[in-house]
Amino acid sequence: MKLPSSSATNLNKKDMRHMITMNDFTRKEMDDMLELMSLLKEARRDNAVPHLFKNKSVAMIFEAGSTRTRVSFETAATLLDGHALFLSPRDIHLGGKESIDDTARVLSRMCDIIMARTNDGDTTEALTKMSTVPVINGLDCVYHPTQMLADIFTMMEHMPEGKELSDLTVAFMGDATDVCRSLLLTCTKYGMNFKQIGPKKYQMQEKWLKVADKNCAETGATYEITDDVSKVSECDVIYGDSFYWTTQLEEKEERLAAFMPDYVITKALMENAAPGAILMHCLPANDKEEVTREALEGTNSVALDQAENRLTAQMAILVYFTHKFNNSPSEETLAHHKNKIDGFLNNL
Repeated sequence: MKLPSSSATNLNKKDMRHMITMNDFTRKEMDDMLELMSLLKEARRDNAVPHLFKNKSVAMIFEAGSTRTRVSFETAATLLDGHALFLSPRDIHLGGKESIDDTARVLSRMCDIIMARTNDGDTTEALTKMSTVPVINGLDCVYHPTQMLADIFTMMEHMPEGKELSDLTVAFMGDATDVCRSLLLTCTKYGMNFKQIGPKKYQMQEKWLKVADKNCAETGATYEITDDVSKVSECDVIYGDSFYWTTQLEEKEERLAAFMPDYVITKALMENAAPGAILMHCLPANDKEEVTREALEGTNSVALDQAENRLTAQMAILVYFTHKFNNSPSEETLAHHKNKIDGFLNNL
């Protein structure tokens, strides 16, 4: 007896969206996500998060380690009355004994959404091609959209009095990382002003600036790529990130020599920023390298609020990308199946 596939594989493909980069979404769509975040954060404050992910599962693929991404998605699924599965390279055969295509198709038949933190964008793209459920990019060394959603929300919570998002100027201190790239595109999409402040060798590549140019033409945003640290005086947000990553350990000393001490976020640097400027950092922070502990613990730092908002963002993501496909059974349907199964079990 062959029965139809479960509901997870019967999604209407034309309405299904993946989340690979925030640049794929309109301002209205991003506003909707942020509003949903606000509603869910209020509900969590009152210990009254509605069960909007009930009986659903998110498969969490991690090729690289994580603290905030893993904990926030797992906790978000639990708060929404769903389930999260942690899948490391030791747990599945992604791209090894099993093709990425087959992994995507199998997970789609068992789970309602796939979150993937991968080592490159090709893996993420391959998952989206064969998945019949939404794929969420948890960072792929090209984009980091879940971080961006938390970041913009944090900026909204801490905006100077009387300012809108489009009034803000955001400075990213350091290398043209995936976070820097994502921040450039998200800020210009929102009509904000963006600066990357760092040594010329580590500044944003031309191909990403061309994408930002398109955003600026549509929204009136501006960007500047500079090595002039004094430009922080024009900035409402000072954003830090590591000067090197695990794949760049051979370059560590060279990179630290290029960035330190000029581009380290210190208390003095924050005092030279625009009045009321906030310090943001996607964490983990390397103490005394890209940011000093004094600055990170200072009154202008919102890094821990920013980290907490990763949970708020993940709750919104799980709901936003699955709510259209909810198919809650009626009481009659529930009773029908319960009676059939109870009748069978009673005769065993």
